[in-house]
Amino acid sequence: MQERSSVAELADSLKRELDRYSPGGKLPSSRALVERYRVSPVTVSRALARLAAEGLVVTRPGAGAFRAQPRTDTAPAPGDTSWQEVTLSADAATELVPRAVDASGVLATLAAPPPGVVEFNGGYLHASLQPERAMAAALARAGRRPGAWGRPPTDGLPELREWFARGLGDSIGAADVLITAGGQSALTTALRALAPPGAPVLVESPTYPGMLAIARAAGLRPVPVPVDSRGVRTELLAAAFKATGARVFVCQPLFQNPTGAVLSPERRPDVLRIVREAGAFVVEDDFARRLVHEDAGPLPSPLAADDHDGVVVHVSSLTKATSPSLRVGMLAARGPVLERLRAIHVVDTFFVPRPLQEAALELVGSPAWNRHLRAVAAELKARRDTTTAALSLALPELSLPYIPSGGYHLWLRLPDGTDEATLLSAALRAGVALAPGRPYFCAEPPAGYVRLSFAGVAGHAEIAEGVRRLRKACDEVLG
Repeated sequence: MQERSSVAELADSLKRELDRYSPGGKLPSSRALVERYRVSPVTVSRALARLAAEGLVVTRPGAGAFRAQPRTDTAPAPGDTSWQEVTLSADAATELVPRAVDASGVLATLAAPPPGVVEFNGGYLHASLQPERAMAAALARAGRRPGAWGRPPTDGLPELREWFARGLGDSIGAADVLITAGGQSALTTALRALAPPGAPVLVESPTYPGMLAIARAAGLRPVPVPVDSRGVRTELLAAAFKATGARVFVCQPLFQNPTGAVLSPERRPDVLRIVREAGAFVVEDDFARRLVHEDAGPLPSPLAADDHDGVVVHVSSLTKATSPSLRVGMLAARGPVLERLRAIHVVDTFFVPRPLQEAALELVGSPAWNRHLRAVAAELKARRDTTTAALSLALPELSLPYIPSGGYHLWLRLPDGTDEATLLSAALRAGVALAPGRPYFCAEPPAGYVRLSFAGVAGHAEIAEGVRRLRKACDEVLG
């Protein structure tokens, strides 16, 4: 059993037994719990810490764990925070675009569903697909490096910047790369650097909700440009630049989130030409390059590799292909814009912690790295095939316009007239969690959609069970 599952199960067992002890009563010793439940001391420690965080248990070093005293009604009444509504809304009165942050689309893929629910809403690899041993070994080696706990260069470790630069063609070197705290941080820096509050920013439609949240939080106005199975529609991109005067376009050319589309060879040069003629920048979010499927064939190079005029600001990350906690990403750009990106990056974060950078460098430099990427490529293809086959057999009314050759999800169109929220609620009651399609659009969606991730579940049997439960939910909603 995995450690995280053991911790949750032990915490639940102890919680059920707390009534046996009076308030202040001492729980069995850690050694006794280890022997009784046949778990490790680390599992016991983490389970007790979880109960302590919930206010159910009090731990005293050297003495043990005790049932917490019940809360009394004598606690001071909470203060009145209603004044904040006036203050926060007053700020919006002077803003061109209110900076209210809607994180619902992001939380839909970050929040863990209740126990027993099939996690088709996840945004990261399941623990069984993560290179946990390789990451642990890399972190251990990194921690022993001379100077590993000292202050790193603000732009990032030179060796790590060089490693990222090697994937971007001959025109970009290590000096053009900044190490960031994951892809989300890199996107935030890019949008804040490239567009002032109130400005329009062109985005693919549909697109990644986390980027839309960043744009709105920065006071920007996302303007949708539709995509199809060959990527962004370039004739509409040109029209959008002309209509809005925008100076930024955010693009996912490879395994676009959520559609999975790849920007076609015919459209790639058109995107760069259109953006250059508009005097604008492309923020290239290359989040899924390391999540290619085994049958994808040779991948197109990043747009940054074909950019000779400094049009592209490239964003990439190691997080999706490793672990949600390995938050190491990068920004790459050429020309004066790099100095602005650097300034905002430093003001926001100072630097990415050196031990994390050292661990990332150790990981990607080890033989285990390429083995991990090959294993992920094979497993993602197998999971995609299992999922598409199960959907075709059990849920033919859910349209799958495009089957991707990379990434970790499928974009499903609902039958006309289906209420998206109603279906998601029914699915959760049936024991399966999906990501709603609405947050992926910055304007009115053309239809109802859901995003189904096959990377965050335990395996093929769970995929089959999840589709079976989704069939039950559809029967309830669709009749």
